[in-house]
Amino acid sequence: MKLVCIGRNYSDHAKELGNAIPGEPVVFLKPESALIPIGGPTVLPSFSSDIHHEIELVYSIIRKNGKAQADKVSIGLDLTARSLQLALKEGGLPWEKAKAFDGAAYVADAL
Repeated sequence: MKLVCIGRNYSDHAKELGNAIPGEPVVFLKPESALIPIGGPTVLPSFSSDIHHEIELVYSIIRKNGKAQADKVSIGLDLTARSLQLALKEGGLPWEKAKAFDGAAYVADAL
């Protein structure tokens, strides 16, 4: 399983953070270890005290007849070590350390 995430696709949030709105959304991945098991505890990382949260719309994608299509929908919680993310962005580095740490994502049961 992989978690494919889309960033800067909500223009109001991008503006709130002072980010330019790109012509195409930003795509990044979260490893399976970032996923909090259903009913499991949320443990904030010790490397940051600046953890932000966002509620996300989550789709389960399957392949049918060779084409990707949405199978199920749910809601999710995306955690970000915001000050670390800002430092990484300023250095032109990937966001993974700030977005893909263990326990950085929760997905509810599919609807």
